[in-house]
Amino acid sequence: MNRMRLTQQEADPIGGIAAAPIVTMGAVVAMALSLALTISHWHEVVSPVAAVTALALVGAAGIIAAVAAAPSRAPFTTERLWLVVTLAVGAAIAEYVSTVGNDRIVYDDFGPIVIGALILVLAPFCTWRSLLLAGVLASVVLSVLVIGSPNTVEPSAPLPALVAVNCAAVLSMSAAAAGYSYAIIDETLAWQRQANRAALHHDAELRAGIARSVQQSRVSVLGREVLPFLAGVMTADRISVTDADRARELAEALRRALKAGLESTWLDDLAANLQLARDIDVVVDDAMGLAAELGDDQRAALSALVSWLAEGDRAVEIRVGISSDGIARRIAVAAVAGASPPSRRDLDRFAAVARAVAMRADVAITRENVAVEFSHVPG
Repeated sequence: MNRMRLTQQEADPIGGIAAAPIVTMGAVVAMALSLALTISHWHEVVSPVAAVTALALVGAAGIIAAVAAAPSRAPFTTERLWLVVTLAVGAAIAEYVSTVGNDRIVYDDFGPIVIGALILVLAPFCTWRSLLLAGVLASVVLSVLVIGSPNTVEPSAPLPALVAVNCAAVLSMSAAAAGYSYAIIDETLAWQRQANRAALHHDAELRAGIARSVQQSRVSVLGREVLPFLAGVMTADRISVTDADRARELAEALRRALKAGLESTWLDDLAANLQLARDIDVVVDDAMGLAAELGDDQRAALSALVSWLAEGDRAVEIRVGISSDGIARRIAVAAVAGASPPSRRDLDRFAAVARAVAMRADVAITRENVAVEFSHVPG
């Protein structure tokens, strides 16, 4: 995917989950700051209704930002950013109306700081271009408010200086947000490239090992059953009905082994590796080979969940089933809980990661069983 259209939440879903509380903190700080500044220059207020409306809009922008960035509502869309910024700009306009004609100085207005702060805390969830564009457009509106102000007690200050002071907070914070978004995506993609090279190398070794294991299994079948049977048939005077039935059984067994080797997917390889490495039963039900249609991010999310469940004593058996209803693909992961079963909170984190990579996710957990169901529509 083009890095220009990537967000940290998309490139690093775990990082997006970790950043969600920061949005809530930023919203609280923005609300507290706007309230404090309103009280400090209350003597300038000519319209209390407009002042209260401004505070209400700041609160609404903060609440929407915090809710929209919650892991349960991933992925964060550009429309949510514009809604938050629009409400924050509306708060700045309402604040301007509340002090119109009596605003002594512009640099004690909370509008620019609130807008910039909300843009900054949403940096992990937006592209750098959308962050920068939001800051520039908000600055244009703030500039119009300063230019159209009928009275300012600082007549000696040139108008361009007032505009610059009023827009400095928004432009600096949005530039910082855009720089962070661009840099974190660049670093994340570089790390992922290195990780992918290592994973490909490991996958090649794993497939080679599994292939050797399958080959040895076939050789074992040949040596233990097929060859002795053929030797017996060749030395026999006649072939009985029992011999014919036995020949069909052996032929079918070899055919199934060959077919399983040819049709195995990365999910089958993962299950085989977990069985060998962690001594846990991992059963894959994917008769149509739909696992091959999953994207890299979706494979990573599913692999992380299955591998995590196989660790320690979280589960004694894991079943992964993939089916299709003609449009959507459904992935059901069911596990029989072990001595240290996973908590609902842990599973919700994996569900949040799945939602960040364009999959719906539902979690169900009981005392004895764990079930996580994903669904997605192939792009």
